[in-house]
Amino acid sequence: MATNRQIDNDLTPKGGWFSRFLSTVEWLGNLLPHPVTLFALFALLIYLLSGILGYFEIAVADPRPPDAKGREEDGMIEVISLVNAEGLQRIMTGLVTNFTGFAPLGTVLVALLGVSVAEHSGLLSALMRALVVNASRRTVTVLVVFAGIISNTASELGYVVLIPLGAMIFHSLGRHPLAGLAAAFAGVSGGYSANLLLGTVDPLLSGITEAASHMIDPDYSVGPEVNWYFMVISTFLITGLGALVTEKIVEPRLGKYDPREASIDLNAQKIEQLNPEEKSGLKAAGLAFIILCVLLALTIVPSNGILRHPETGAVAGSPFLKGIVAIIFCTFAIPGFAYGRVAGTMKNDRDIINAMSNSMGSLSLYIVLVFFAAQFVAFFKWTNLGTVLAVKGAVLLRALGLDGPEIFVFFILMCAFVNLSLGSASAQWAVTAPIFVPMLMLIGFAPETIQAAYRIGDSVTNIITPMMSYFGLILAIGERYHKNLGMGTLISTMLPYSMVFFVGWTLLFYFWVFLLGMPVGPGAETYYQP
Repeated sequence: MATNRQIDNDLTPKGGWFSRFLSTVEWLGNLLPHPVTLFALFALLIYLLSGILGYFEIAVADPRPPDAKGREEDGMIEVISLVNAEGLQRIMTGLVTNFTGFAPLGTVLVALLGVSVAEHSGLLSALMRALVVNASRRTVTVLVVFAGIISNTASELGYVVLIPLGAMIFHSLGRHPLAGLAAAFAGVSGGYSANLLLGTVDPLLSGITEAASHMIDPDYSVGPEVNWYFMVISTFLITGLGALVTEKIVEPRLGKYDPREASIDLNAQKIEQLNPEEKSGLKAAGLAFIILCVLLALTIVPSNGILRHPETGAVAGSPFLKGIVAIIFCTFAIPGFAYGRVAGTMKNDRDIINAMSNSMGSLSLYIVLVFFAAQFVAFFKWTNLGTVLAVKGAVLLRALGLDGPEIFVFFILMCAFVNLSLGSASAQWAVTAPIFVPMLMLIGFAPETIQAAYRIGDSVTNIITPMMSYFGLILAIGERYHKNLGMGTLISTMLPYSMVFFVGWTLLFYFWVFLLGMPVGPGAETYYQP
């Protein structure tokens, strides 16, 4: 069996085709500008391209039915140039409204306000520790991966708290700490789009998807909950696959751990057990959550529930689903304050306000990113470039015979590859959705299904790309236990997860959506019918 030192010698960035590949990925990624700059450049590119294509009067047949809202009278869609007086006027007057009207902005901010209460009160941290601290050697791997997936509702907490905790727990059980780090990292980042709960990323992605779908159908609605069913079933798949890869591939390959490789005093590391106040706080939070669920059930389960659709009485299209962001807010904020009040971490409304304001302060970069992303998306829509590219792409796919479910293998693979250099889920989707959502709609697939497929590709390569924002942090944590740990070693350790997740998750997608015919979420369609 290979030792740790042998593994390092084989996979350090100094040699080997795999190391050269990783170095190339890092080099290419470093060539990319900051995502904010990238969106500014994309918006400028759309502006210039609209002028060129508009000059040559590029047009395609309107794919929408004759009675569709916004359909051109002659049945053609032309590229509209912004490189003229009218275009400049539209840009100047729309700069602010593009930003304030960007669908994901408000929903993410509202959802995060609730999550911030649960995070700053200590509820989420205590919950994760309660899941894994007292786990037995037999169940610890499963629980570490599962806790990592659940932590995605507050991703920073998973990276900062759970991944170091996973390494410490494995070491305390006489197992290799890097295996514990890898298992937690696989759950937090590789399983990013699997969860039992809706989080802040769901309204973010659905807002971008809805805006992209309006290029084909201006009335199409995509709610934050549209991938929830698939997320739930994916949670159990990723948990099982993550535990299997850890115990059958990663840990045997790492071999027996040599404490002399550590750069810290391992004896000084202590796994903090929950104190009595934290245990009481968890009980209070659990009770608050149950009461909240009962109250919500009373509004939706009865046939005359006040949050059902006022006309049809159905759940589909109901205020319950349209107001899912408000439910996310309450689901985190109320149990979070209940925990904080009992545990002593929150005493009054001022503590809640401070928690919310602190979380808003951490979103400054996101808000700047949204400003430029909103301009890019608006320019794409104004110029009709998205629709023109979608129609041309749909024609090409049909000509190649790629208009069936098999197209999603290529789509997921493409998203996974792009994610190697553009690690942000929202940034990547803001770039690709305006092209691929309308394109795949034109060959018959619903935006909800397209988004679910995107989320697979976006997740599976998070753990092997140096461009992932927390990659440096993970490497620093790993170096505590292996002072000579290199980037190549970390990525090669995570590569089996990425490969197994890609295959297993893609097969689940096909089995769930196309063989069983199950929707990916409440009220979600599989196929698009104009």
